Amino acid sequence: MGMHVTTAGGGMDIEEKPMSEINTTPLVDVMLVMLIIFLITIPVITQSVKVDLPKAANIPTQTKPENINIAVDAEGNVYWNTAMVPTQEALLDRLKSIAVLDPQPEVHVRGDRATAYEHIGRVIVLVQRAGIQKVGFITEPDRGLAR
Repeated sequence: MGMHVTTAGGGMDIEEKPMSEINTTPLVDVMLVMLIIFLITIPVITQSVKVDLPKAANIPTQTKPENINIAVDAEGNVYWNTAMVPTQEALLDRLKSIAVLDPQPEVHVRGDRATAYEHIGRVIVLVQRAGIQKVGFITEPDRGLAR
């Protein structure tokens, strides 16, 4: 398997062995490219604000008699439990009257799927202005039904 090579100067035969070393140049090139990609992407992935997230279980809402249900239908009409509230000022007055109670009742907002976000947003602003501490959104569980 050896080769006989004759040199021009001395006429000696030198037997050369086949090359058994690995060519590492492509390996180094690939590793450098991967290193650059990781150096660029890692700061983007890990860049976040440190927040201690609360631990919560998804449990059904416990309906208490003192809870206030505010419903907003598809046209933007607002209902206090089952009675329609004619104006935003009337809703704010009712919310302020329950904000002073001790313990303060929770307000549950139920919005129709077709309701514009603007109507729900107005209700939330009024709840905040009244000083209500606990506000929740009531939804129906998704049971995998086709929409």
